[in-house]
Amino acid sequence: MYRSKSKLRIIGFIVAVIAIFFLFSYQLPYYIHSPGNADPLNPVVQVDGAEDSEGDGDMHLVTIRGGQATPFQYIMAKFRDYNDILPIEDVLQEGMTNEEYHQIQLLMMESSQEASMVVAYQAAGEKITIDYDGVYVVSVVPDMPADGKLKTGDEITEIDGNAIKEANDLIEYVKSKNNGDQIHVTIKRNDETLEKDITLQALEALDGKPGIGIQLVTNRSVAVSPEVNFSSGDIGGPSAGLMFSLEIYDQLTDEDLTKGYQVAGTGEIDYDGNVGRIGGIDKKVVAADRSGCDIFFAPNENDSEDSNYQVAKRVAEEIGTDMKVVPVDTFEEAVSYLEELS
Repeated sequence: MYRSKSKLRIIGFIVAVIAIFFLFSYQLPYYIHSPGNADPLNPVVQVDGAEDSEGDGDMHLVTIRGGQATPFQYIMAKFRDYNDILPIEDVLQEGMTNEEYHQIQLLMMESSQEASMVVAYQAAGEKITIDYDGVYVVSVVPDMPADGKLKTGDEITEIDGNAIKEANDLIEYVKSKNNGDQIHVTIKRNDETLEKDITLQALEALDGKPGIGIQLVTNRSVAVSPEVNFSSGDIGGPSAGLMFSLEIYDQLTDEDLTKGYQVAGTGEIDYDGNVGRIGGIDKKVVAADRSGCDIFFAPNENDSEDSNYQVAKRVAEEIGTDMKVVPVDTFEEAVSYLEELS
C-alpha cells in the first residue's frame, strides 16, 4: 500500500511538472500584443554635452509587449482589455523565424533613430552629414510579385537601369508605372549581382496602385556633431521616431521643451519630419496613461477618419484618462504645441 501511494505521488508530481511546462513554456501558433511601458527617454538618448533639464518633465518612449503565446498567456489575454491575439502568420511571414523577425524590428529601430537624428539636428541648426550605403529588402510579402525573386537582405542597386540611392527612389519610380508593367531590378546578394524581371500588380495595401510586395530600408551613415548615443536595447520597430526626434531636439536646444509635463507619443518619422501611422496605438495610449503621462502625440494622417489619432482619442475616452491626446502630422507641429504650453 505504501509503495502504491509513493508511485501515485511520483506520477502526480510528473503530471504536474508536465502541465506547468505546457502552460508556461509551450508555444502556440499565436502572437499576443499588449500594453507595454512608457519610460523616460533621457537614459535612452544622450547628446554629448547636453545638460540635464532643470524641470521635472520628460519625453517618454512608449512600447508594446509582444511575443509568441504560451497557453497561460493566451488564456490571460482572452480576459484582458487591449490585448490582441493574432495568428502567427499575421506576424511572421512564411518561413520567417522569431529571430529573423526580431532582427528586422531592430533594423527598423536603427533606421528610425537615424531619421530622428536628421530631423532634430536640422531643426536645431547643428552639423550633420549623410552618406547613402544602399537600399535593402527588409521583407517580401508571400504570393506577391517579388515572392521567389527577391529575398530579405538583398541590396537593390538599380531599377530599369536607374541607380537607386534611397528607398523612396524605387517607391516613386514604381508609382509612375501602371499595373501589369514589368520592371528590371538589379540586386546584390551575397557578393553576387543578379538581374530580376518583376511584373507590377495592383496591391490592396496601396489602394490598388502598382507594387511588387516588398518592404525596404535605406542604409544611411549619419554623422552628427555633437554626437548622440542610443541605448534602446532590444526594443524594435519604427514607431519611436517622433519621440526620439523630440528628445534629441530638446537636448540640443536651451529651452526645456517639456515645460514640466510628462510627454509621450508615437509615430514613425521620415527624413522630412513627417509623422506616419503605426500599429497598436490603443495599447500605447493605455501604457502612457498607466505611467502618468500628461500629453500623448498621435499621428493625425491628414485628418483621416480612421487615423491613429481617432483611435487614440476613442481609447482615451474609454479608459477615462485626463491625458491630452494631440494630433500631429509633422515634427514641427509637435514642437510648436510644446513651445506654446505655459
